[in-house]
Order: sequence, then structure tokens, then C-alpha cells
Amino acid sequence: MTLIYLLAGEPSGDALGARLMAALREARPELRFAGVGGPQMAAQGLASLFGMQDLAVMGLMEVLPRLRLLRHRLHQTIADIKERRPDVVVTIDTPAFALRLLKAIRPFGIPRAHYVAPQVWAWRESRVRRFPGLWERLLCLLPFEPDYFAAHGLPARFVGHPVLESGADRGNAARFRARYGLAQEIPVLVLMAGSRRNEVGRLLPIYARTLALLSAKLPSLRSVMPVPPQLASTVREATRNWPSAPLIFTELEEKHDAYAAAAAALTKSGTSTLELALAGVPMAVTYRVNALSGAIARRLISVPHVAMVNLLAGREIVPELLQQHCTPDRLAAALLELLTNPAAQAAQRDAFRAVVQSLRPDEGTPSEAAARAVLELLQKP
Repeated sequence: MTLIYLLAGEPSGDALGARLMAALREARPELRFAGVGGPQMAAQGLASLFGMQDLAVMGLMEVLPRLRLLRHRLHQTIADIKERRPDVVVTIDTPAFALRLLKAIRPFGIPRAHYVAPQVWAWRESRVRRFPGLWERLLCLLPFEPDYFAAHGLPARFVGHPVLESGADRGNAARFRARYGLAQEIPVLVLMAGSRRNEVGRLLPIYARTLALLSAKLPSLRSVMPVPPQLASTVREATRNWPSAPLIFTELEEKHDAYAAAAAALTKSGTSTLELALAGVPMAVTYRVNALSGAIARRLISVPHVAMVNLLAGREIVPELLQQHCTPDRLAAALLELLTNPAAQAAQRDAFRAVVQSLRPDEGTPSEAAARAVLELLQKP
């Protein structure tokens, strides 16, 4: 039976991998899967080689203490692939780990696909010189990426962005308000601090002070915070003593219902900005990393915007408050404008429509387009 080996290293990759597995199995029910993933891929039948959370680390200063573990996991994965001899290997995002893995298994002669193109167009463009020979298929989520990689002699395929399949635009505001007893006139603010412990630990204290400033201006404001299940207890403990503790939940349906009920959102940069755009939620975007990591990143970043919605729009349609600008005063001011100014809300929502349309593949869903690209590798000698 045909074996497809997948590797994902963080929750967004886990969701992507699960939808890819479902699309692959729809096309070829006899397929088997192995590799590394999280709970969503496990629900599709993947028995993970080790806990995916071992790979979910970001930033130079955050990676250094875990180098020994990451090296061990790399050798473990290489050995597993060598023993199993899958028909195709698909790595999903997690470029620091995945690209080393793809290089290491090249002598095995197994077709390789990398899903989610490394964002070399955004920073450290020189890395693109290392890519030839790492994969047979590069599957891109963003419409401008194939042209970028083609200019570097690397064929790539746009398969559409999986946010379109997330259900973020299908929430039920009335259900959410009824569940928590929130009257229609109570404004709801969504807070999103990330899926990694180091992200959450750095942003939550800033969010707490931001919320205190906002609550002084808007006493009826109610904040809500969707979090990954593995971080729920950490976030609940960290927010327990906030003057107005946010509602915390882990269910995907509840997150989408919160989007539907929300007047605005404060989110860390990343895929969450596209989810919110799909749901039509006006937002401010923020992020803060270790000071050294931030200083290095500033020297390497080569794009004018960090928020994906701004990058796709080609202009700043949502405020970006990053690093030294990630302060309670600045965040509160940006959010107050969104919560009280209908024209500011409407301007963002109008811009979101074009951004979302640009993410659609030519045919079918993004997962189906990605599955077709992977299955093509099975037909090659």
C-alpha cells in the first residue's frame, strides 16, 4: 500500500496537514500515512513519531536552548523515513527543521514536496540559493510566490490558501452572545496572543495593560481569547487576576462564533490576520520577540509590511504595532479607533474582500489543489 510521510511542527501546520490528508484519502482511499503531526492529523489517522510541540519554537534566542533536542528529533525522523521507505515525503512549513530533513533524505531517492513556501521573499533572501535539489514540488499559499521562485529557477505552484477552508467566516454571533449572556450592544474584542508559550508569555502582560486602558474608555467592553488547548491552563492562570479577565475557550467553532460577534480584534502577526480578514473583523496587528531577535530581524526583513493582509493588499490597511511600538498606549489607541469609528471598520472590511479573493486557487479547494500536486509525484518514475 502507498505510504505518504508527513511532517508538521506547529498547530497551523497540523491543521494544514489534516486537511491535506483528508483530500488525499478522498482521491485515494487506500493511502496510508506516517510522520509527525498534532491532534488534527492524529484524528485523520496519523500516529506521530513524537510530540509535534518539540518543533514549535521561533526566534534565535528561543531556539538556542533547544538545539540538542531539535538535532535529536531530526536524526530520529531521518532514521524513521529510511526504515519505512515511504512513497512520498511532504514537509509542512517549519522550514528550519523541514529543509534540513529534506536535504538529509535526498540520497534515499524518495519524492519530496514542501508545503508552504519559505518566506525568503520577506527576509534573508540569500537563503534561496540553498533550495535547488531540496524538493520535487513546492506548494505555495500566496499568489505572488510562484513568480518569485521562478525568477530564481525554482518551479513552484500556487495551490491557494487553506484559510479559505478554515470556516472562520461561518461563525454564529447570536449563538456566541447567547452562550455568554452578552447583550447585542456590548462590544466584543478578540485577543489573539499566539500558539507558542514564548509568544503568549511575552504578549499577555502587554494585552492586560492595553485592556485596562480600553476598559476605562469603554466600560461595557468584553474581551475574548481563543487559545490552543495545550495553552489553555497557562493563559487562564496568567489572566486570572486581570481586572476584567477575558473569556477563554479552545474550541474551533467557538472561535469562529467569537469572530462573528466581534467588533474588533488585537492579534499577533501571522495566519490569524487572514482568518480575521476572511471573517470581516477589523484588527490591529502586533508582535514582540526577544530584543536581540528583533534587532536581527529588522536588518534582514525586506518587505514593507509584516501583516499578511497588508502585504497582499500592497498597502497598510490594518495598523502594525511591532516591537518597540507594541505598547499598551499605542495598542489601546488603535483599537479604540476601530471600536468607535464605523468608517474605520468599513474601510478595513472593504479591503479584506480583495485580499481574500486573491487567495483562491483556480479549481477546487486549496487542500484539493495541494493533494493533486502530491499525487502527481506518485505517478513519476
